[in-house]
Parts: sequence; C-alpha cells; structure tokens
Amino acid sequence: MWIYLDNRFVKESDALVSVFDHGFLYGDGIYETVRSYGSRIFMQDQHLARLRRSAVAIGLKIPDRDWPTLLRESMERNEVGNERTDAYIRITISRGSGDIGLDPALCPHPTIVIITKPLKPPSAEQYQEGVSLIVAKTRRNLPSALDPQIKATNFLNNILAKREALAVGAFDSVLLNWESHLTECTVSNLFFVRANRLCTPALSCGILDGITRGIILTLARQEQIPIEEGKFTNKDLSQADECFLSNTTMEVMPATILDGRPIGAGKPGPLTQKLLRLFVAHRTGFVES
Repeated sequence: MWIYLDNRFVKESDALVSVFDHGFLYGDGIYETVRSYGSRIFMQDQHLARLRRSAVAIGLKIPDRDWPTLLRESMERNEVGNERTDAYIRITISRGSGDIGLDPALCPHPTIVIITKPLKPPSAEQYQEGVSLIVAKTRRNLPSALDPQIKATNFLNNILAKREALAVGAFDSVLLNWESHLTECTVSNLFFVRANRLCTPALSCGILDGITRGIILTLARQEQIPIEEGKFTNKDLSQADECFLSNTTMEVMPATILDGRPIGAGKPGPLTQKLLRLFVAHRTGFVES
C-alpha cells in the first residue's frame, strides 16, 4: 500500500509519524472520509470544503496541495478506483510534531496523511434484513465543549458508545445529547419514519451535517416527502415505523431492531427502500455523467 505522508508517497512500511505528533498525543487533528464509485470520487469538493472548515475551526492552516490530483494519484498507486474496485480514501491532518504541551504553536508544520484502500461495502444481507441498534449510556459531547461540525480525530466519545453496542452484539449505538434528545450514531446520521413523515435530529441537537444526510434530505424534498428536522426522544424512535442510517460508505442502511425490539415491522420499510433507490439512482447518475 502507498501512503501519502506530508509531501510524498511512501510505502506503508515507511509511513512513520513521530511519537511527538500532537495528533497522537492529544487527538489534535481533523479528517475526512471520501469514497469513489469506480474512478469518480463522490462529492469530492464538498468533502474538501468540510475539511477546510474543520481546519479553520481549530486554527489549523492546511498546507497548499493539489488535493484532487493527490487523491487521484493515491487511487492509481493503490490500484483502486477502477472498474473492479471502488476506493475508500481517508485524509487526516494533525497539528504536527512538536514538544509536549497543548500550545498549538509548538507544532510548526501539520502532518498530512492520505490512506487509500479498496472499499468494503456492507453486506447485501444487512441491507435486506437491517441492522440492530441500542441507545447508548454514553452521551454525545456537549456542542459548546466540542463543536460537532468539526470532524476531529478525537473520537473517544464515539468509541465508548461503539463499545457499548459491541458488548451486546449490536451493530451500533444511538447517542443522546445533554437534553436526552436523539443525535446520531457513532459514524452515521440517524433517520426514522413516523406516519409517513421522514424525521431526523436537527443540527442544533449536536450532530454533524453529514454530506449523505444532505443528499437524502434533498431527494426527499424533490419527492415531496414530508420532513421534520427537530428534537426527538428515545420514545419517538422506539415508536417509529422505520429507521435507517446514512454515511458516505453505507449510503442508506436500514435499522430494524432497537434495544432488542423490532422497529416497526422489524424489516426495512417502504420509505427507507425508496430513499435507498433514489440515492442509488442519484450516485449512478453522478458516475455516468
């Protein structure tokens, strides 16, 4: 595997980051996960714009790079992003290496890493049967303490919630916020359907404005599907007719079990399946255009 590190591509065995890197010491960094459909990188400009937004939010100056060319070269070097294999691409930028201490000025140069490998999509069975969720005891970070719009490399909050899910054999956890309102799962946005209305937590609940989430809302509006972005509770979710998750790699993933009990009929619902078809048609059009 070829890794882009700082200013050049190196083999995986030579991709070494200092133990004094503040990304390692303090989780001081940002990232984006991008994917391709064949050779075309999906929503590349939007992901790069969000990366820059995260950098601004933490006062991190991203070095000038021709990012589209780097991402293309990374796929070519690793022989992914072609007619055989879609690409999974992760861009990570940390504060960089510096003396021990929290002062960002200790790090004169950010560390840049691009990892590209074959995308491993969820199984067909998961889309057909849906996945299981629990409501985690771990609460989502308070937005006034850590802005959820920053895609930070500090993921301990999410990891704790993921451990709760794994401990009981669930696919993932739903996190509540400081007011016991629904937010999102550990790496995905949350949607549910109630009385034919598509519901999803509002950004003000303390969630990331997922790029796939935005596409789904746009597609729903085009189809004149009623939408409610608001504050919802665990009870609202437990009484839902359908539920699904969204992110870059899963697209639209049905969720059919919550805390060991069926959601609705216990199988992917009609609106979930319709939105998945709409999303597939949307990205298929992107690939073919």
